[in-house]
Amino acid sequence: MSFAQIPGMVNYNEEDGLNSSYTYGLVQDKNGYIWIGSDNGLFRFDGKEFKQFSSKNGLKNIEALYSYPLPNGEIFIATFLNDFAYLKNENIINSTINTELKKIKFKYNPDFAIDGNTLYMFSGTNPDNIYVYLNEKVTIIPLEIKKKSPDLRYTFAFDPHSRLLYFYDDSQGRNLKAYHIDTKKETTCDLYVEKGTVIFKNKNFFIYRNKKSIDIYELQNQFIFKKIASYQIQKNVYRVVIDQNFRVWACLEKGGVLYFKQSLKDGGNLSNPVKIMDQYIIHDVLVDKDNNVWFSTRNNGLFFITDRFLKNYFHLPVRNNSSYIKAIAKNDKGIFLGYDEAKSGIYRNKTITDLVFEKNFKIEHKGIFSEGNTVIFGLTKRVVQYNTETGEKHFLKEFVLKNILPYTPGSVLLCTSAGLTSYNYRTRKYEDLLTNEKVYTALPFAQDSLFAGTFKDLYKLNTATKKKTLFLEGYYFTDIKKLAPNLYAGATNQNGIILFNNSGILKTITESNGLPTSQIKKLEIENKNTLWASTSSGLCRIRISERTIEIDNFTQTDGLPSSVVTGCLISGDTIYAGTSKGLGILSIKDLLSQKKFINKKVIINSVKIGGKEIFDFRQPLKGQSSDNNVTFHVSFPDFTSQGNISFRYRLEGASDSWQISSSPKIIFNALPPGKYVLKIFGLGYNGKRSYTSTDVPFEIVPKFWQTWWFKLMIISLGAAALFILIHTYFQKKRNKKLETLYYEKKIAELELQAIKAQINPHFIYNCLNSIQFLLYKKNYQETENYLEIFAHMIRKTLHYSEKTFMPIREETEYLSLYLNMEKLRLKDAFDYTITISDRVNENWIVPSLLIQPFVENAIKHGISGLKERKGKIQILFDHTETSLCVIIEDNGVGIGNGNQVKADSFGVKLSQKRIETFRQLFETYIQLEIYDLQEKEQRPGTQIKLYIKPYENKNTNMHH
Repeated sequence: MSFAQIPGMVNYNEEDGLNSSYTYGLVQDKNGYIWIGSDNGLFRFDGKEFKQFSSKNGLKNIEALYSYPLPNGEIFIATFLNDFAYLKNENIINSTINTELKKIKFKYNPDFAIDGNTLYMFSGTNPDNIYVYLNEKVTIIPLEIKKKSPDLRYTFAFDPHSRLLYFYDDSQGRNLKAYHIDTKKETTCDLYVEKGTVIFKNKNFFIYRNKKSIDIYELQNQFIFKKIASYQIQKNVYRVVIDQNFRVWACLEKGGVLYFKQSLKDGGNLSNPVKIMDQYIIHDVLVDKDNNVWFSTRNNGLFFITDRFLKNYFHLPVRNNSSYIKAIAKNDKGIFLGYDEAKSGIYRNKTITDLVFEKNFKIEHKGIFSEGNTVIFGLTKRVVQYNTETGEKHFLKEFVLKNILPYTPGSVLLCTSAGLTSYNYRTRKYEDLLTNEKVYTALPFAQDSLFAGTFKDLYKLNTATKKKTLFLEGYYFTDIKKLAPNLYAGATNQNGIILFNNSGILKTITESNGLPTSQIKKLEIENKNTLWASTSSGLCRIRISERTIEIDNFTQTDGLPSSVVTGCLISGDTIYAGTSKGLGILSIKDLLSQKKFINKKVIINSVKIGGKEIFDFRQPLKGQSSDNNVTFHVSFPDFTSQGNISFRYRLEGASDSWQISSSPKIIFNALPPGKYVLKIFGLGYNGKRSYTSTDVPFEIVPKFWQTWWFKLMIISLGAAALFILIHTYFQKKRNKKLETLYYEKKIAELELQAIKAQINPHFIYNCLNSIQFLLYKKNYQETENYLEIFAHMIRKTLHYSEKTFMPIREETEYLSLYLNMEKLRLKDAFDYTITISDRVNENWIVPSLLIQPFVENAIKHGISGLKERKGKIQILFDHTETSLCVIIEDNGVGIGNGNQVKADSFGVKLSQKRIETFRQLFETYIQLEIYDLQEKEQRPGTQIKLYIKPYENKNTNMHH
């Protein structure tokens, strides 16, 4: 069976970054990278991008035939003839950099054998030496093989463990020989080699290609061979490869490759192979660790096919399966396919039989209905009724068809641009159910009732009355299926999948739930809780429960011929998917058994930290730089994802949030000193994630000026310097303020003394006036008593006038003395009381001589002129929450009466000046309030309140 190129085959070339179309040897290293030799250097492919190593990187010979990855990470590059090189830490080391490589010289392209980190090189024609490369050193083992004829001697295999070199002379048919490179002993093997035979060695197998036959021998011990398989080939074989599964690939000289499906471990002769890619010259075949297949070609770049495509197209081949399928249906007669042209197909017994209705007529299928021997193919402008038993074709009348759906037994629904029509395919009669509407889908839900979907709305239609009722507005339904009684699923063009019943929408399933797209083409019901959706982004299996919706997405990478799926059918465990590249036949069990994760990890290629790029991660990663930038070069070699690769990462120690990037460079800028761990997952096809994260711990080491002790020292020194500066500044400011306060206090004290000096003469003047009045009245006894009290008062006044503050106790004594003197003078014209509240301590101090002027004013202007009642003066010392309150109250005429001076007597004015001076000098707040009791409480008199807030200067001892 021959396939020119399998659907799903990927071709990588210049457009993808593979800047060479002429590719040679293929190999996969321990990290999973694919290395490609080419005529333009060596390429490394990580599934996302190609990295080229050429003359710009140091290759002297860019004709890189093969590469040999070694366990220590080095990649030895075998170029055409000489100028060998190797790759270490992504840097090319050539013979100029390492002169050891100059020892290696060949006249013919050499063969290679690997044993651990040791690489053995020898010429395939007349070898004289074996060159041994190990740890960047080259040693030479000379050969002393005896040559019995002038003909060529072909050496094709070396076994590093037995130290045997296998060769034969091409002069005539002779047995194979084994040469021990240490003992120089030559041993004849039991295998006869005909002249002109080409021998390949792969693993422990020897492949003989002689003319048009392939014979495969397995080495039983060092000198005995067993023939295990053979095959006669009609074309010359250029190269034979035995893959990791012990399957044989034969590259043909004139193009194409033969693939033998059975393993050599199964025994027996090779069965008929599958021939593929016969228009390409294949240089090499590689089956990677995931069983994906790679082909290097002459002038056509690199080809790749996933393992699932290999199984679907090699092991379950379907002939003529490449057309764009637009519609699909089934019954017990087969699977019926409708293409994007006036041609259909019937799939039976792994073969598709084409049905051509009109040649070269480019109209596509919109739907297919099948029942028994009747199949109705619905094309855009043709509807054909086909009998599978007789082959009879009946063309229905012309419609611009949108869909064809089952209706009642023996009839179908034709959704057209003009409306909805039922067609009975037994009687071939029509009935218009709905007119003047473009109908795209329909579904009966009750007798004489069905759903009909237009370009933008869904209607309920009564087929008996032809009356339509708008049911769901704004939805373009492409398909409707019944899940359960009164439960329906609708595929829409833009809104995903709608679950609804006869009353309305129950649930909407969109991209937010996990669909790859909200544009759904068709639905297929598996059971009442499970359905399949066909989309342009793959096939979706949706499982619905009361609480959750689980979605599995399958695309081309899972074995579909194409991710553009137009419809699907389920038959037992098999799902048939119509795609843009043919029919996909997949096992549901195999699809669902796929791992939810990708069995790979992200590879860290290098880390640039502290201005240095690091490749060896066996040592702790530490960096120290001024800008603290860290760059990770990463790869996720999941080739099945076909480049659809991104990375999900988090930097622990800096952030708890996850980031997603499609760039292979993960960059962190200006990281502060500290310890970090990069956790990174690879994201592949269908959102699958690597099975575990790759964790890379690293540290940004601070400079000495960034260390905590240095910062603490700087902070301490800075704090000390700042403290000194602040202290000096405030000390100077305090000294200046104290100096200013000193002069201000001096001035205020002088002013206070001046005020006191004014008060004392004022008081004395008032007293002398009283004495003069008594003498005038010749009341000598009272004058004597008054003079005695006056003398005592003068002593007290002179004593207290020298003090700034005085205790309340002494203040009350002074006021009592003064009031008794005034009471004597006025012949008991008034009574007085002085009360100290329990909340007041008698030792609290108040400004001296502050209260007496107000008491004097109360006597002189308040009660001295009373005739109808006796005067009364009350003095109260009380304490509020914040201040001392002194109340002087009389029952006189009040300040509202014209005879009363309104708080502007000379004594009161002097007291107000003292109040202001105390506020300035001692920061003592004194508030004066004067009330007319007639206005305030409707009783005669005047009330004066002095609020004195505590002055807490230690010099005054005024503490409340």
